[in-house]
This record gives sequence, C-alpha cells and structure tokens, in this order.
Amino acid sequence: MKYKSVFEIIGPVMIGPSSSHTAGAARIGKMARELFGREPKWANISFYGSFAKTYKGHGTDVALIGGLMDFETDDERIINAFEHAKKKKIKIRIREEEAVTDHPNTARILIGDDNGEMELVGISIGGGKIEIIELNGFELKLTGHHPAILVVHDDRFGAIAAVSNILASHKINIGHMDVSRKDIGQMALMTIEVDQNVEEVVLKELKQLPEVTQVTRIAN
Repeated sequence: MKYKSVFEIIGPVMIGPSSSHTAGAARIGKMARELFGREPKWANISFYGSFAKTYKGHGTDVALIGGLMDFETDDERIINAFEHAKKKKIKIRIREEEAVTDHPNTARILIGDDNGEMELVGISIGGGKIEIIELNGFELKLTGHHPAILVVHDDRFGAIAAVSNILASHKINIGHMDVSRKDIGQMALMTIEVDQNVEEVVLKELKQLPEVTQVTRIAN
C-alpha cells in the first residue's frame, strides 16, 4: 500500500481508538450515504471478521452509524451516534457474522427509505483508508480518494466508448476505470475515478445516453 505523506501513516484526525476500526468505519458509512444520495430511514449492518469481534470496544458501530448521518471522523457526535439516530427515527440493526471474508475489517450495509434501498460492502484497509468493493451486486473498487462517477448501463457494444467520449469532450481525464457486469448483455457498472469534480452539465449529458440508466457523482 502506498501513502502520500507521513500524516497518512499516522492516521486521520478522529474520534475513537483505531484508524481502521473507527475512522475507517465512519468513512464506509459516509460513503454509503453519499452513494445513496440522502439520509436513510433504516440500516441493517453486518460486521465480519475483526469488525465483528471488536466493534463494541473500538466504536466501529457508532462510527459507521455516524457516517450514515454524514458525521466526519473527528465529529464528537459520533460517540452518541445511536442517540442521534434514534432522534432522527433511523432504525438500526447490527449483526455479528461468522462467515469468513477476504478482508478482516468488512462491513455489509443495507440501507433504505420509502423511495428505495441500496446494499454495499466496504472494507477498512488501514490508516482510515477504505474501499467499497460491492454495490448492489456489482463488484467494484471505490476508494473515495478521488472524484468519481458511477454509471449503470446496458452491457452492449459502444457504451464505454460513449461515456469516455463525453468525458473527453469536457477535458476530463480518467485516472482509473473498472467495469463490472452481472451477466453478458445485462446491466453493467462503470466506476470511473477522474482528476476533477464532474459538473452537472456533464452528468446531464451522460444521463441522456440511451444505454445509460443511472449516474452517481462522488465529489472530493
């Protein structure tokens, strides 16, 4: 794993005893909220591996819930996240899972409200850094370190080129791209990390492509 500075090795400014189990969990929750696009009304959280064994002592549960409410890693409200969620009438369920996962610090989050739901899997990889590795059944790798767009589209010829051409026309450079599909010819997901935040006019053009069904922006 590469770090850009000594401050990333030391870890982030945070509430809690562990950058992996606390700050990382808060960032997974915050990323889930950002991908969902709004504050959820309920959340079912499953912890695996080390998360499942130590989440109470390390504050993993309150950190993740705080992230769902858009709290930063150093926000003191994280300590009382359950109470804040109760005041907002957000229903929380937490499960300790015994299944073995590829990474010890793994959380599966299912969130929703009256207008829909979303499921993702996030891992905390150390120093407060995270990766989202699954979203609604699609495999992906989303770190949150860079601006990104997620494009749900029909798996057909020319879809990737059409999206790339629009980004190129606006002089947006692609730093990293992953494409995941559930099966040949069905729905697919592009995860595109870029060098600058994507403006609304670009999102509008992408949404107008006939093969595109959804576009989500992750700002930085």
